Amino acid sequence: MKITKIAAVFLVLAFSGKVSAQETEKKMLIKDADDQFPIADVLVKYNHGNSHTHTGSDGTFSVPVASLPDTLMISRPGYDEVKWLVASDEDKNKVIFLQHKPFQISEVAINHSSFLSAITKVDLNKFPVNSAQDLLRKVPGLFIAQHAGGGKAEQLFLRGFDADHGTDVSVNVDGMPVNIVSHAHGQGYSDLHFVIPETVNNIDFGKGAYYMDRGDFNTAGYVDFQTYSGLKNSMIKLEGGSFNSKRILGMFNILHDDKGRKNAYLAAEYNYTDGPFDVKQNFNRINIFGKYNQWITDNDYFNIQFSTFNSSWNASGQIPERAVDEGIIGRWGSIDPTEGGKTSRTNLQMNFKHIISSSEQIDAMAFYSKYNFNLYSDFTFYLNDKDHGDEIQQTDGRNIYGAEVKYTKNFTLANSSLNWISGVGLRNDDINTLQLNHVYHRDLLLDRKADVNGTETNLHAYSGLIWKTARWTINPALRVDHFIFNMHNLLDPEQLPSGQSTEGTRLSPKLNFSYAQNDRIMWFLKTGIGFHSNDLRVVVPNADQKTLPYSVGGDLGVRLHPFKSLIITPALWYMYLQQEFVYVGDDAVVEPSGKSRRFGADLGVRFQPLENFYLNADINYSHARFIEEEKGQDYVPLAPVVTSTGSVNWDFLHGFSLGIQYRYLGSRPAAEDNSIKTKAYFVNDLMLSYNRQKWGANIQVNNLFNVQWNEAQFATETQLKGETEPITDLTYTPGSPFGVRMGVYYKF
Repeated sequence: MKITKIAAVFLVLAFSGKVSAQETEKKMLIKDADDQFPIADVLVKYNHGNSHTHTGSDGTFSVPVASLPDTLMISRPGYDEVKWLVASDEDKNKVIFLQHKPFQISEVAINHSSFLSAITKVDLNKFPVNSAQDLLRKVPGLFIAQHAGGGKAEQLFLRGFDADHGTDVSVNVDGMPVNIVSHAHGQGYSDLHFVIPETVNNIDFGKGAYYMDRGDFNTAGYVDFQTYSGLKNSMIKLEGGSFNSKRILGMFNILHDDKGRKNAYLAAEYNYTDGPFDVKQNFNRINIFGKYNQWITDNDYFNIQFSTFNSSWNASGQIPERAVDEGIIGRWGSIDPTEGGKTSRTNLQMNFKHIISSSEQIDAMAFYSKYNFNLYSDFTFYLNDKDHGDEIQQTDGRNIYGAEVKYTKNFTLANSSLNWISGVGLRNDDINTLQLNHVYHRDLLLDRKADVNGTETNLHAYSGLIWKTARWTINPALRVDHFIFNMHNLLDPEQLPSGQSTEGTRLSPKLNFSYAQNDRIMWFLKTGIGFHSNDLRVVVPNADQKTLPYSVGGDLGVRLHPFKSLIITPALWYMYLQQEFVYVGDDAVVEPSGKSRRFGADLGVRFQPLENFYLNADINYSHARFIEEEKGQDYVPLAPVVTSTGSVNWDFLHGFSLGIQYRYLGSRPAAEDNSIKTKAYFVNDLMLSYNRQKWGANIQVNNLFNVQWNEAQFATETQLKGETEPITDLTYTPGSPFGVRMGVYYKF
């Protein structure tokens, strides 16, 4: 094992400016060598290995003077281990820096709080990503589908939920919420395309609603993408491939000052593709991301970051199965060739950390987002308008403001430790426009179906304890969210100028347990209440509707580390949901429906028999039913039943890497009576790359075996030109065919 000796410090206890003769302890400080952050929970063995301690939240630890001279063994998963000889007061350096090393399965501690993010870190290192879709697929158990030309947010599937575009999955970037409430297209809409994938350092995630710091939309789970604090190198990357696809990426290390503890970088990318469809997608997207951070003092950290993106595209939409079977259109054709859209989002975010002491700290975050959305869709074709067709336009324009402050206090008790975490925050969506229009070929407005504006405010607070005693960890917590909805219906001339308003409050208790049987087995039981907010267009006009429908659930599972190269994580889970959201294709909105019950099982496997050979797989089963419907009429449409993802990666010949990944989505009911089912699919992608210190190249083959698969699938009532009666059948967006993408990069 690599052993590095970088620096050490004695912070001498003194009285009246002189070293006390009664001094009993020496304090030392440990920080991350890259971002200069103090590292908490580092294991330090002293007294010749017979005793140990851990660093506090400020990265400090103490060792008894009586044990000196001594060799300290300093270790934490993800860092090189350090042996440091403490012999006398002659050592005058201030900080011990720990260097990162590539995560290996053998380094992951199953009983550590960072276990889940450590797992995804290994996955990211072994199989890099180059799109927002690839980022989402790195979350174990999360499945996605794209059905609007690559420009619309992905459809999310997790734990028996067709979460539409985020209704039951909380998505965040560096703690900033991505989900958009009361969105023009769907509640909780989460467009992650403003993220440049190469800027993502790690992914934090959790399944279920058991986390005090996660609020709205955290029912099936949450995902938080964390970007790099700084860059060691600048990089240019060029990519191109099938369907006239091209991408250029630049990442520029503007400032990397170790002495001044400052970092700044800028990243930008441009994407274009025609896609495989008969109607060219003309997909364009530009992204810019910048980040600056600095340690102002040893105890004060400041970060500011900026991102913006703009995207436009054409879409071939969801086509009826019968239209292809009857030869009306080809598989890559479209009924309405004028679908598509344009969207943009600009974000500004600031973070501040103040370390009060070795046991106390404050974290603060504030953000602002400006968002615009304009989508043209046609789900039913000539069902409602026999002459012009049923194309709709959905527009959304808003400003979003938010902030949160978190306080952490650690207590050391006899044979145990206690962490107290509390936070308060707010989010305000100032909605300028929210429209649903009936249009013809994008240009002609036929009917304005809905036109509202308003504000939606979420105030929240939470507090919880993490009590570690012996092998047990117990985590009780309580969260409260209060919502204020204000809406002005511009189509109602009788409404007061101030509009209408309503309020709602949700209490969400959590209680989690874990038991570390030993270093190889850890059991856990998680329980909690979560919720997703309802659309203001439902809540305000209808006082009898549930404003903040809740979920109640639990997880029982175990983490197994039978030997260093293998981790297995089986779990059983259950969830009750007070109110579903069901997608209505002919209006392209969501509406509330009844209560539901879900249960299922997850299994994750990570296997690394050799340092250069890695396998991972996640298999998920779920059973979803409405509670108040008759048997046989109680299926939850589009709820996934069996899903699985996985990959194999082999590093060979000093720089080459070969990876194959798969995704499987089983058949599932598309209608409440299960009369229409979606089609299962199994798709494979291949990646071959060659990496040197300064440059590299890769070839990515999508849909390696060129299988014919349907990505997004719905049971929709539609009527085609010339049909006398509407028909309900499967409509779908065909999944991408065999395609090759090549890229090269250069670091400087």
